[in-house]
Amino acid sequence: MRIAAILTAVLAAGLAAPAAAETYVYEEVVVEWVETSASRFVSPQMAEAEQQAIAAYGPFRVMDATRAALVGITTSYTPAEFDLMLADYPAIATIAFIECPGTHDDRANLRLGRMIRERGLATVVPEGGSVRSGAVELFLAGETRRIDDGAEFAVHAWLDERGMGAWDYAASSPEHRKYLDYYREMGMSAEDAARFYAMTNSVPFESALWLTGAEMRGWIDTPAEKGANTDGGGDKPRLAYLDFVETLN
Repeated sequence: MRIAAILTAVLAAGLAAPAAAETYVYEEVVVEWVETSASRFVSPQMAEAEQQAIAAYGPFRVMDATRAALVGITTSYTPAEFDLMLADYPAIATIAFIECPGTHDDRANLRLGRMIRERGLATVVPEGGSVRSGAVELFLAGETRRIDDGAEFAVHAWLDERGMGAWDYAASSPEHRKYLDYYREMGMSAEDAARFYAMTNSVPFESALWLTGAEMRGWIDTPAEKGANTDGGGDKPRLAYLDFVETLN
């Protein structure tokens, strides 16, 4: 499963609350944290989403009748929470990805992505939005997708509940196929799905490959999406692909 090794879990475990806003550095990425009335420390974008939300469903916050925000880790309960949110707010058409560390249940996460696509929702990462690990799969589920300048993404290799990763399975195994099939369902060609999948596995599970918004646009832009993104996308980043990428095609 893709469990993000991100500050969120560390902070939730009980860091001593400083008297004022502080800056923490994680993997050479500087993140500003601000204090809320509940003495938690969150990014300014997440603090704004929490303050303006009119309802909460697991990691989702309802911003108004047509917009929701994702602000936390998804779990095995999240598909049901998503269903309940849309039952209560059926006009929701857009999900903004604000502070998205990943997932505790990869199968449920992929199911949630398919639900997002089935409902035809748009996904947006605004300036300051952070999408990491399994949350990237959810962003890809948008019927239309937009990435603003100033957004960030992080990907890494997956690790299953037995501690085995991509290199431990044959290229034709179901463990690889579930991701490749998902990317195809989200609109990628077979070649692009294989290359994107290889890119996500190009760094160890314990680390992360950070992508700017512009770099991520290069991976996901289709002709229909280029007009919706800030700079029209670009060439795919030149990254080291896994040796089995051709086999995965």
